[in-house]
Amino acid sequence: MTSVRELLHCAADLPGDSALRDAEVLLCHCADKSRSWLYAWPECEVGSAVADHYRRCLAARRLGHPVAHLTGRREFWSLELEVNAHTLIPRPETETLVEWALQLPMPEDAQVIDLGTGSGAIILALASERDNWHFLGVDSSAMALAVARSNGQRLGLERVRFELSDWFGGVAEERFHLMVGNPPYIEQHDPHLGMGDLRFEPTEALISGAAGLADLAYLVNKAPEHLFPGGWLLLEHGFEQGDAVRQQLQGRGFTDVQTRKDISGQERITGGCRGAE
Repeated sequence: MTSVRELLHCAADLPGDSALRDAEVLLCHCADKSRSWLYAWPECEVGSAVADHYRRCLAARRLGHPVAHLTGRREFWSLELEVNAHTLIPRPETETLVEWALQLPMPEDAQVIDLGTGSGAIILALASERDNWHFLGVDSSAMALAVARSNGQRLGLERVRFELSDWFGGVAEERFHLMVGNPPYIEQHDPHLGMGDLRFEPTEALISGAAGLADLAYLVNKAPEHLFPGGWLLLEHGFEQGDAVRQQLQGRGFTDVQTRKDISGQERITGGCRGAE
């Protein structure tokens, strides 16, 4: 038998800057316990089956596999979401988009679409805060949509619709008061693609042309055709792409164009309002 303290100690060589936190999350997952239990019972002996499972998780983490893939869960906006290799792992930076969306002046029964919904993180976070809005998440990946639907059902947010659609392809006749999205925005040859968690995430949800701006430009160009007058478009992008996205929005006639910074102080979300007709 091995104690909690000993199991955590043997994870000191995990990659990244959060080895202890990662070890705690993995041990809680394997033991089906809370992190407060780890702190309260460091000398508690752990059964061999749990310890073996934990050591296998540590081995996978040492190879770089994301903690979220090993546990199958990631918290976003206080929601526990299922994730897997078919979806991006929701990140705290994206919560900036949710915060901004909730601050916008919207009709009581606003129509909202999440473009490239993945695990459903953004649209489900919004749905957890607004009972009267109408929500649609679209994605071109059927496997990602299966995860999003599962998350909606488990969280009791079945009123969120999820549809298979390549951007606006499957919703050509619908109009929205708010569009949100975290589209691919990484350059094709960006060295970060070979580092960290990105190595294990779906490349089609990461890469967008040689400069990383292809999908952002497409969404900005097409969005006015699907927005009600006065509707808003909010898009996540790379920390060096804010100026380019602002120019795209302004060139397409959007007003009140602005950029919000994420928790690290980097430009991360840019949006604008479609002018009244």
